[in-house]
Amino acid sequence: MTHSERLAAFIRLGQRLRSLSDDELYSLAARARNHNPWFDEPNVRAAFQGVAALLEAEPLTAWAAQYPPEPQTAPRRVGVVMAGNIPLVGFHDMLCVLLSGHILLAKLSADDNLLLRWVGQQLLEIEPRFEGQLQFVDMLREADAFIATGSDNTARYFEYYFSKKPNLIRRNRSSIGVLAGLEPREELAKFGPDVFQYYGLGCRNVSRLLVPAGYDFRPFLDAMQPWEQVDHHNRYHNNYDYQKSLLLVNRVPHLDNGFLLLTESMQLVSPISVLHYSEYHDEQDLRQQLADVADKTQIVVSVNGWFPGSVPAGRAQQPGVGDYADGVDTMAFLTALP
Repeated sequence: MTHSERLAAFIRLGQRLRSLSDDELYSLAARARNHNPWFDEPNVRAAFQGVAALLEAEPLTAWAAQYPPEPQTAPRRVGVVMAGNIPLVGFHDMLCVLLSGHILLAKLSADDNLLLRWVGQQLLEIEPRFEGQLQFVDMLREADAFIATGSDNTARYFEYYFSKKPNLIRRNRSSIGVLAGLEPREELAKFGPDVFQYYGLGCRNVSRLLVPAGYDFRPFLDAMQPWEQVDHHNRYHNNYDYQKSLLLVNRVPHLDNGFLLLTESMQLVSPISVLHYSEYHDEQDLRQQLADVADKTQIVVSVNGWFPGSVPAGRAQQPGVGDYADGVDTMAFLTALP
């Protein structure tokens, strides 16, 4: 297949995903939730919409044009350890490996081993010549290069295990919301999807807020009320009850709106149902706090993107095709493989 043929197949895949009926999405979500209770219909639907957006013809074509159309040498077998924290989170790696002309050996996460396989089957139906390039495997011994996503602990294992071959290893990342302190409630409400979509399990979910000293959180908590339905999920509710009990038993000061707990902490990663916050005293202090954790931050979010380099609130879970995890250019890695 030529590069243009591979690109055309992915554009057609995007058209297929955008044409999914409600019944098809409901069926896929039901099957996915049987494997992973976090993958409920709203979040599976959002994941498919996100993948379809990545495959819009114009931005996808423009992005692909930035890279060499074919591998420098013969196609390599690229083993990818897929994450499974949110639905279809491994799709971007699938897109990159296949579009770059390499062979994908995908080791799926047990948490997301159905949806990505289904998307792969749709791609094969659109373009059967991908059959030799798209393989779902249990072991990666045959790979010539590796891409792996995991926690800081598993990243150390990946670095050791894959050290003798080209590799791209991703670690824990989380996202930070920045408040100026003057945002009206309707603007604060835009943070809702950034905090609660996928139940906060994604690296692009806001898990910590940076707020001006003395900030009054009541408008923010009120603005989150439309997301009260997250507490209807049994696992989320259990996490909320558990985290609230810990805070009460340990006498940790916190705020609570009935389904979200806010507590002051410098920790970047917060438990499910908890949002950490810390204060800044001026712009210099704000910038310094962000610089201190830049290597652990996926994105910074602010209302209308007022903070330089930030993502507008409400769009944290809408990355473009060129928004790479950990800020590492996956396509550049693949196109440079020896």
